[in-house]
Amino acid sequence: MTDRILILDFGSQVTQLIARRLREAGVYCEIFPFSADAARIKAFDPKGIILSGSPHSVTTEDGPRAPQYVWESKLPVLGICYGEQAMCAQLGGKVEGSDHREFGRAELLVQKEVPLFDGVWVKGGSYQVWMSHGDRVVSIPAGFEVVATSGGAPFAAIANVAEKRYAVQFHPEVAHTPDGAKLLSNFVHKICGCKGDWTMAAFRDAEIAKIRAQVGKGRVICGLSGGVDSAVAAVLIHQAIGDQLTCIFVDHGLLRAAEADQVVALFRDHYNIPLVHRDASDLFLGQLDGVSDPETKRKTIGRLFIEVFEEEAKKLGGADFLAQGTLYPDVIESVSFTGGPSVTIKSHHNVGGLPERMRMKLVEPLRELFKDEVRVLGRELGLPEKMIRRHPFPGPGLAIRIPGAVSKEKCDILRKADTIYLEEIDKAGLYEKIWQAFAVLLPVRTVGVMGDGRTYDFVCALRAVTSTDGMTADFYPFEPAFLGRVATRIVNEVKGINRVVYDYTSKPPGTIEWE
Repeated sequence: MTDRILILDFGSQVTQLIARRLREAGVYCEIFPFSADAARIKAFDPKGIILSGSPHSVTTEDGPRAPQYVWESKLPVLGICYGEQAMCAQLGGKVEGSDHREFGRAELLVQKEVPLFDGVWVKGGSYQVWMSHGDRVVSIPAGFEVVATSGGAPFAAIANVAEKRYAVQFHPEVAHTPDGAKLLSNFVHKICGCKGDWTMAAFRDAEIAKIRAQVGKGRVICGLSGGVDSAVAAVLIHQAIGDQLTCIFVDHGLLRAAEADQVVALFRDHYNIPLVHRDASDLFLGQLDGVSDPETKRKTIGRLFIEVFEEEAKKLGGADFLAQGTLYPDVIESVSFTGGPSVTIKSHHNVGGLPERMRMKLVEPLRELFKDEVRVLGRELGLPEKMIRRHPFPGPGLAIRIPGAVSKEKCDILRKADTIYLEEIDKAGLYEKIWQAFAVLLPVRTVGVMGDGRTYDFVCALRAVTSTDGMTADFYPFEPAFLGRVATRIVNEVKGINRVVYDYTSKPPGTIEWE
């Protein structure tokens, strides 16, 4: 069995980044809530445990703690930020609130070389790290020693080398700690002894075997959206069970240009996968008519999608299993901080839950993967590169990129502008450098002069962001000449738009969608 590491989550917004760094190092890992019991941890059989950060304070009575089994197991443990504080509090050290907080970049001074720093940091060296803490450790447990300090944290890194227990006050998982990924690699490889043999090819073979075992001779229905997640899930399941799978593609009229035709061609012609294509665009646009509240739009689209999907599933005679392109971040986000299941299951369009009346068991072959890993798997499965590299496109589609009421006319205008924008990004060789780019049709009309006539048309906003985790985003710094070229094309070629603006805002952790 592949070596694995367990990450216990205390609620940090960047816990997922720890998992990404470990998988980049070739080590499989999963995230459990801090409240996971001993039986679950034993069943996972990790070679080491990492304790995440947290927005909570270990000095309060309700501050979360690691399960006692973590310390009884004698497994290697790495505590990160709050994880260090929890380790100290539980093993006999002391943590207090402090007036001297550290948030942001800090300089770490290495006091002693230990296996965690091997080949990365040397004694006496000063290194940049990213801090984010208010409380501070004031005494450490017996058997530990200080191995690094910072201006605001005299116990910035501590270690009990004999028992393979390490803790750091900073966040090695974030990009702002330049050597952080190497430290995490040292922990899993040199301290925990993981081989680092987790590959996507091995995952594919193992998942195909799991799908066959789960489904047996049953029938599976998979909902396609046009995005990479559902496409990869469908192709993987088809490789496992062949024509026991039928895909249903609900076209709600809110897709990007030519997207419906591409989906049908890929699955019917290229893969010969049984496919039902339902054009329900008139139904969706009809019920969205006059609806301007973004949350109402989402819920309307989600409800209609399930209703249409159910209609088509009944025509097929039903099925035993429903396949979804659920990813690992969806799994993590569907669990509350205390470990209880969310009241809703991620639907195919991220806008609600599946009704109990559907009575199908779920097949979610991607639920252990991150977005970038899904793309790697897609290449393993031979999907066309055009599909794999496609920017994320949320289930509600153009509806959330048209603030205010949605209409077919607005969708057609926006599709044309969006196509031009993405064409120019691709021609400039920038598509792979940008995590997500799209056009937005603002609910604003302006007076303009084009040639000898006056116009009264919509304003189009352009957005492009870079992101490594899909949780935070920063605007892409286009050259003015590029933006000028795109704006000129859109105004000249798209009837209904006479002005183009660029969105120079960044996004903190949270949604990257427009509404």
